[in-house]
Amino acid sequence: MKQYLVGGAVRDRLMGLEVKDRDWVVVGADPQAMVKAGYTPVGRDFPVFLHPKTHEEYALARTERKTAPGYHGFDFQASPEVTLEQDLARRDLTINAMAQDECGAVTDPYGGQQDLTNKVLRHVSPAFAEDPVRILRLARFAARFADFSVAPETQALMRQMVAQGEVDALVAERVWQEFAKGLMEGQPSRMLQVLRECGALARIAPEVEALFGVPQPAAHHPEIDTGAHLALVLDQCAHLGAPLVVRFACLCHDLGKALTPAELLPRHIGHEARGVPLLKRLSERWRVPSDCRELAELVAREHTHVHQSEAFGAEARLRLLERCDAWRRPERFEHLLWACECDARGRLGLTQKPYPQRERLLKDLQATLGIDLAAVSAAALAEGKTGPAIGRAVQTARLNALLALQARLQAV
Repeated sequence: MKQYLVGGAVRDRLMGLEVKDRDWVVVGADPQAMVKAGYTPVGRDFPVFLHPKTHEEYALARTERKTAPGYHGFDFQASPEVTLEQDLARRDLTINAMAQDECGAVTDPYGGQQDLTNKVLRHVSPAFAEDPVRILRLARFAARFADFSVAPETQALMRQMVAQGEVDALVAERVWQEFAKGLMEGQPSRMLQVLRECGALARIAPEVEALFGVPQPAAHHPEIDTGAHLALVLDQCAHLGAPLVVRFACLCHDLGKALTPAELLPRHIGHEARGVPLLKRLSERWRVPSDCRELAELVAREHTHVHQSEAFGAEARLRLLERCDAWRRPERFEHLLWACECDARGRLGLTQKPYPQRERLLKDLQATLGIDLAAVSAAALAEGKTGPAIGRAVQTARLNALLALQARLQAV
């Protein structure tokens, strides 16, 4: 029985990167031998065991055979006779198909080290075409290793997979899982680029694909193309360290621009409301978590108002806070402003431009959150007010807080 460190851990060690997760493969053993050695079985689809001390996962070396379309259509075979090379052959990319023994010796039967040197993402074997999730994984790795290119033969294979309908068999949860990981990488725009080049984006996210080629006014968008703007916005999300909820909201913030009638171009008047049904459809199809859905809808609806808020008076800023439910959901409101800053700075030549709207609206929020609502309500009750009248008293108190803040800022 021999144990090998495999996959991403080997790749990252060779690249001099921090190893966050370690996966192991065991050659020459069966489940009974693993249990006898003190490992705990946890795998449902194939034999995976937890180490008795480190609790890291150890999988028996296995082969796989395609039996049906889609992600689940595989038959796995694990036995002591399966070799390390056979196990590595079923992996997606050459840079992920290497193993390292306890002495540090690397087994690299498919040229992973050479592809690391050349910065190439290349499939291990034609079996890559049997699992459509691998297209998403490759696109995610392209977003992580932005200076890596996709091998021409791998690009051709992915286009063939899309043409044959393999991508249409993807399970919603896996699409979201991989896409979410890609959004959190260092250059998310590369994921969109790779998926577009093979035709997969049009299949899994036609609402996003439709943005490419849609023009915008150069005065506000020097990059002109809406899809190019989206790519810049997503990379700004990475630059500013935005969380997933913000990055998904930015992905969906301009979907309505693909539906703007010709008479409302080039300013895309009303694209905010047109985008909401599209992002809801995308969210339902991918089964996106509710916090991501809710913020995406808020950003789609309100991002242009946030951009314009510097010119708003106190009453208009108060209405913006009300529409955003900012007092009950202050964290979500902060995420909205974060997304709007990414949107504003995701423009050609404007990536370093300040975004004072974010700081100012946060000050507005803090000023209105500082009101003693119990005292305002008690005073209203003492004056004989009830129901809606108390609500109006609270609104007046908040407006006065904004006016006082405005006066202080103007005096500085």
